[in-house]
Amino acid sequence: MKFKFNLPAEFSVHLIASMTAMMGAINVLSAVTPPLHERLKILLTVLPFMVSRGGHLASALLGFALIVLSSGLWRRKKQAWWLAFFMLIASVIAHLTKGLDYEEAIFAILVIGLLVYAKPQFHALSDRPSVRQGLQLTLAALLFTVIYGVTGFYLLDRHYSVNFGFWSALRQTLIMFVEFYNPGVQPITGFGRYFSASIYAVGIATIASAFFMLLRPVLIRHPATEEDRKRAWEIVQTHGRTAQARMALFDDKLFFFSETGSVISYVLSNRVALALGDPIGPEADLENSLTAFKAFCKANDWLPAFYQIPAASLESYKQAKFDALNIGREALVNLGAFTLEGSANKTLRNSFNKMLKLGYRSDVIQPPYSARMMRELNLISEEWLTSKALSEMRFSLGWFDEAYLNTCPILLVRDREGFIEAFANIMPEFQAREVALDLMRHRKVSESGLMDFLFVSLFQWGQQQGYASFNLGLSAFTESQSGAQDPAMKRTLNYLYSNLNRFYNFSGLHSFKEKFHPDWEPRYLAYPGVVNLPAVAAALMKANLGRTSSLI
Repeated sequence: MKFKFNLPAEFSVHLIASMTAMMGAINVLSAVTPPLHERLKILLTVLPFMVSRGGHLASALLGFALIVLSSGLWRRKKQAWWLAFFMLIASVIAHLTKGLDYEEAIFAILVIGLLVYAKPQFHALSDRPSVRQGLQLTLAALLFTVIYGVTGFYLLDRHYSVNFGFWSALRQTLIMFVEFYNPGVQPITGFGRYFSASIYAVGIATIASAFFMLLRPVLIRHPATEEDRKRAWEIVQTHGRTAQARMALFDDKLFFFSETGSVISYVLSNRVALALGDPIGPEADLENSLTAFKAFCKANDWLPAFYQIPAASLESYKQAKFDALNIGREALVNLGAFTLEGSANKTLRNSFNKMLKLGYRSDVIQPPYSARMMRELNLISEEWLTSKALSEMRFSLGWFDEAYLNTCPILLVRDREGFIEAFANIMPEFQAREVALDLMRHRKVSESGLMDFLFVSLFQWGQQQGYASFNLGLSAFTESQSGAQDPAMKRTLNYLYSNLNRFYNFSGLHSFKEKFHPDWEPRYLAYPGVVNLPAVAAALMKANLGRTSSLI
């Protein structure tokens, strides 16, 4: 009967990353620990003392490198695997040459064995242009260091006890840079000691810079193609059922297509691939598309997350190993039941009737729009942004863009002279009997009750068009701040609230929406584990402020 050794994939990856970090710490500690006297005597019969001393510095630098690489191994980076493999081999040599430290060497060999065993698990890609830049940086730094060191030793030999010629200066530089020890050359001035130390500083800086470039996650350097956008449009028109469906087609988005007909619209912020809403496609494809997107992100060293998912989808995200956090509620006005009658709507009714008496009227216009109309709406939009001291929000909200607005009906509110005082664009939800609004802009100085008039006009138009409900959008943090029990979640929510509330008046918007007596439906953030929640929160904030790193 044969015994087959088998470790779960996730466990083996994390075990190897942890043992590599441990090996790095052992290297650093071993470097500052003197060798055992008896072993050193045996070693010095075979190797020169200078090689043994160089092994201490090499062990320290290799330890630092292994600690850095352990984070890349945790993320399953292929380049991290290869670098760790060679550095562990170098660690074995360093431990044996600095003091016959076979215990440390055996541990390094054990980690090498585990690395080889689990090699198929390390498949996450690094950014190829960054890898090339890292290698180019290393070669350029090596060339610079050689020129720097040779020139310095040759011209500054009065600061040392040796008169350097060209070849001796070259040898001195290469040994210090590659083997990390000073082969018996003693500086006799303070500047000489500074120059020798600078050789090591250049070497350490080169290694750190190269590691950063080699372990970078994949970056996106090109926007979605026209073919991708056309394909996404067709899927959204066929399967879109939420307010996020139209927003999934904005120009800031990238697209992931599943093999079974779904599209996931996302932005890339640092390492976070932040998707807006559920995957759009056949309902039966939800779990398959989530699994495929997770695999896609893992291969690119990204963290997948989904913003504003409905409660009905939560079970599918849990099956795909996502955690979920309530981030607010979406307001849905039942157009079949909406009315201005009754005591509960007295204030709203009075505002609406007041605007009618003042001569205000509304009308919905259809695209395409004239250049003159776009200029007038843009002036109102700029005036509104300036009065609120805001910049355009993005990702889950639209911004003033002529191409986008020319795909939507627009409701205009005019005064008695016919001048436009406010506007709002209307978004269909394709396969749902629901409609939503996005941009809602008005002039800086406006009549009290103007926004009430605008919204009532929108609801009345929706009723005339036969829509069942009107989506007023998300009221963020209405429940989540009080409901979160985990300290990390509370800190994350407070971070999001304090940063985004400067640009987006959550409490004021929620109170305004309440006057229309909507039904409130919870919305969630799906994220890959609590340890990644701060990174996802930071990505969400940057995405909403339009500061993603999708394109570089």
